Amino acid sequence: MFLGIEIGGTKLQLGLGAGDGIIKALWRGDVNRDEGGEGIRKQIVAAVPELLAKADVAQEQLRGAGIGFGGPTDDKTQSVIKSHHVAGWDAFPLASWVSDLVGVPAVVCNDADTAGLGEALYGAGKGLSPIFYITVGTGVGGGLIIDGEIYRGVGKGATEIGHLLVNDLSGERLVILEETSAGWGIEATAARLRKERNWGTDLSDGPLTVKRIAEAARAGHSEARAMLGVAVERLALGIRQMITLLCPRRVVIGGGVSLIGEELFFEPIRRYQVEHGMGAFAGLTDIVPAALGEEVVIHGALALARKKFGG
Repeated sequence: MFLGIEIGGTKLQLGLGAGDGIIKALWRGDVNRDEGGEGIRKQIVAAVPELLAKADVAQEQLRGAGIGFGGPTDDKTQSVIKSHHVAGWDAFPLASWVSDLVGVPAVVCNDADTAGLGEALYGAGKGLSPIFYITVGTGVGGGLIIDGEIYRGVGKGATEIGHLLVNDLSGERLVILEETSAGWGIEATAARLRKERNWGTDLSDGPLTVKRIAEAARAGHSEARAMLGVAVERLALGIRQMITLLCPRRVVIGGGVSLIGEELFFEPIRRYQVEHGMGAFAGLTDIVPAALGEEVVIHGALALARKKFGG
């Protein structure tokens, strides 16, 4: 039995399983960013015994732990490099901390890489290689899985598609892709444009979430539809550049922003590849939604632990 942990910018999850695509028990909580990394660690300390009791599993039955962390990690030191969303994680020795907590060896990796492993082994990429996984949510992360193994460059990560440079939504300056196409980037841009232009009564006040913006776009709100269209187009450009370099067999996209659906998200991304992709690679890469839902990082973390500490 293995322990899987997901530490994200908004979500904390722990799961138990054999690393075979089946989660035996799950614990889920929200991240309070104001409490920083220390607050998340306190949540984990409290959650582990709750999860074990829920599954009727003794701590002595654990063989290892896998952690998917929402930020860059160092394979050699098994530590966090930093979090771009929550303070208090810089150079933190996360694997050894978890190991001390639960009494078994632990392995840590970036959450997008970990999620990609889960989708490649048990989700929308099962049976195919290479698989490129993209999460579009709080941030934009990427993971390349080749023959069931995470590609990690020289050990501190790779395939950081969210940090590719693109034009901002006005086309006036270069920014990282997350600023145009991650949830926070879309919402910040919408809030700014609402101040500058007349967005109408249906979006005139209240928080501008991605879900609300998408609903307005589907209902015919021209400003919301145009802004969302550019955000998705910038993501499609990033995917086009990635495919040109890597030509994976399949691109699997998950995360909260991808849930805005086929019409506003997947269809424009696929169309962009047809219209602007490298001709020699036409038809070699398909683009599909992720299959493992909110538990994708846990699936990957359990699989990572199984690979590291034995099946």
